Amino acid sequence: MDQPIYMLNALWFKKDGGKEKYTQYSGAIAPILKAVGGEPQPAYKPNQALIGSWDPDVFFVVKYPNQAAFESMVSSEDYAKIKHLREEAIENSILIQCNAFDW
Repeated sequence: MDQPIYMLNALWFKKDGGKEKYTQYSGAIAPILKAVGGEPQPAYKPNQALIGSWDPDVFFVVKYPNQAAFESMVSSEDYAKIKHLREEAIENSILIQCNAFDW
């Protein structure tokens, strides 16, 4: 079934300029995301983990129309040109592919 996928991104920025470098990456990836139908959702900064351990600098979700759209983006020449910005910005990251959950 060709259904939307959601990518949960949790990021820990490098101490020296990581947030600023990721801001560059965000600007550079915006048109690439748009071209494949990706829709970034609001970003959040965790305040406090009440249960468990969770301390990224920021987390957010990006909605893609389907798996093929995501794969098309990360394998594109345009993405290859800018992915170094992401690598230069983050110390650690978690990327989790999710599907919508019906209660």
